[in-house]
Amino acid sequence: MEVTKLSSKGQVIIPKALRAARNWEAGQELIAIDVGDGILLKPKKHFPETTLAQVAGCLKHQGKPKSLHDIENAIRQGVMEQWHDCS
Repeated sequence: MEVTKLSSKGQVIIPKALRAARNWEAGQELIAIDVGDGILLKPKKHFPETTLAQVAGCLKHQGKPKSLHDIENAIRQGVMEQWHDCS
């Protein structure tokens, strides 16, 4: 068990042995999770870089494809709804 302190800026130093065991280096992004009587730190997982060709068409759509006219109307309707919400 390692002991560390909370700084006046809210920073905590993770002991070197723990960082080394997890292969965490400077700049590692962490997710802080409240677990009731403590905080769990987990590394933030990054999505692998992909190309449009790798993901295009990955979501299945059932039904008739939308026309360009239908898409433009939907965008226009969304803009009008947002504009009315602002007034």
